[in-house]
Amino acid sequence: MEETFISLLEKSLKANWDLDALTDYQGATLQYKDLARKIEKLHILFEEGGIRPGDKIAICGRNSAHWAVAFLATLTYGAVAVPILHEFRPEAIHHLVNHSEARLLFVGNVVRTQIDPEQMPALEGIFEVDDFDPVAMRSEKILYARQHLNELYGRKFPAHFTKDDVHYPPCKAGDLALINYTSGTSSQSKGVMLPYRSLHSNVRFAQEALRLKAGDKIVSILPLAHAYGMAFEFLYEICTGMHIYFLTRIPSPQIIFKAFSEVKPDIIVTVPLIIEKIIRKGVLPRLETTTMKLLLHVPLVSDKIRSSVREQMLAAFGGKVQLIVVGGAAFNQKIETFLHDIGFPYTVGYGMTECGPIISYEDWQRFAPGSCGKAAPRMEVRIDRPDPETGTGEILCRGANLMTGYYKNPELTRETIDPDGWLHTGDLGLMDAEGNLFIKGRSKNMLLGSNGQNIYPEEIEEQLGELPLVAENLVVQRGEKLVALVYPDHDEAAHSGLSREQIENQMEENRKTANQSLPGYAQISQIELRDEEFEKTPKRSIKRYLYS
Repeated sequence: MEETFISLLEKSLKANWDLDALTDYQGATLQYKDLARKIEKLHILFEEGGIRPGDKIAICGRNSAHWAVAFLATLTYGAVAVPILHEFRPEAIHHLVNHSEARLLFVGNVVRTQIDPEQMPALEGIFEVDDFDPVAMRSEKILYARQHLNELYGRKFPAHFTKDDVHYPPCKAGDLALINYTSGTSSQSKGVMLPYRSLHSNVRFAQEALRLKAGDKIVSILPLAHAYGMAFEFLYEICTGMHIYFLTRIPSPQIIFKAFSEVKPDIIVTVPLIIEKIIRKGVLPRLETTTMKLLLHVPLVSDKIRSSVREQMLAAFGGKVQLIVVGGAAFNQKIETFLHDIGFPYTVGYGMTECGPIISYEDWQRFAPGSCGKAAPRMEVRIDRPDPETGTGEILCRGANLMTGYYKNPELTRETIDPDGWLHTGDLGLMDAEGNLFIKGRSKNMLLGSNGQNIYPEEIEEQLGELPLVAENLVVQRGEKLVALVYPDHDEAAHSGLSREQIENQMEENRKTANQSLPGYAQISQIELRDEEFEKTPKRSIKRYLYS
């Protein structure tokens, strides 16, 4: 029988029956056998409640073991999962539940207090995700099934539930598995329809590329409702027999590194922001002393220093980590150069929700710095109409990972996927002779200079990000002028005792410094200070459309 995502998952549950599967950090642990039993109980609830294969079931809450149970129970039943980011505002959650035509909704305890069931009239039941208790019910059948669930389960399995009882209906590669709504950085939410072949291909890619084994551990940092975190901090691990620790609170750097030191993960999947913070605050200041700069230029000594720095960094990530996978946003070049120089085991991937998510990747030992790897297995990547001088054009891709389209939006689907099956990503990039892909920015973000020159704001922002007191920045166009919006590093300013006027003076110095290395058509005319951080997507990308 041909392997599918469902058969792979079923096989893992049976093979890893007595291993730890899911832990809420500093809380309870479920083993693979507990996970299988809880999935079975939810299947009984769905069946007795009249839920049919193909019906939509939404899940909205912070990462947790029971979030994972609800999601896997939905897929293995043959229903369609609708993961919704818990950071969305209540009115957005109402809209997505209604738009997806979900019949059931599982909510976390925070989301439960924010939503209004009356705004979601088609829902037949809302359950608390942590214990599956009813929150609001419109269906007597579903309520009865929940109230008598243990009795119904005992009747179905009077002796004992064993691994031999784990049987899930087969799925077809093209069947719809989930609808993943993405806020994006430049547009409103779209319902990405991901089929089972996309989930299967992404998991297979991870098994081929990351090569971890049953019993290995990971700390899940990214939201499970986002394709990146779902594929590479959850689905791959569950299909491999790994042990996942969920940070059930907001993952601040302090909580993350405390968890790393206690869990000692074998792999870390993250966004650049997390890596950059620890290096900027903890490592680079020590390396930028005059003595250290001199030592780094003495060959034998510098090798020893680099090795020492690498070991210190690996220790900060728990000491056992074999690989750090970075994705979701652009990596700062200075930080990446530093990591490459010390031989740190990192690699940068590139993907989109529309590909569930992986598009390109390369093993860290062959990885070309500054790139985001080569086309992933079962994916093709090409550059559309490259500029004759720079080689830059729109990145197109197609293959097994690709979505079937946007839910209830055939027009947008036709605009995004051409008749030959190529997804137009909206990202600009170039490809070298070896097939390494280099991202230049979003085509929608590209600005046009007064003489028709293409200006990539991301390149200017990277230069500004290197300068003193710049925590976050965004370059926008006003008329023919470029203005940099800057959220200053208030912690650093307070530590140095700087006044508002002194911060403004530093920003003017930053403007002049940046302009020295920028072409005439890309000069920054002004820096505006912001008092609050920019609003971001779950990938920690700034929502540009709010500030353009």
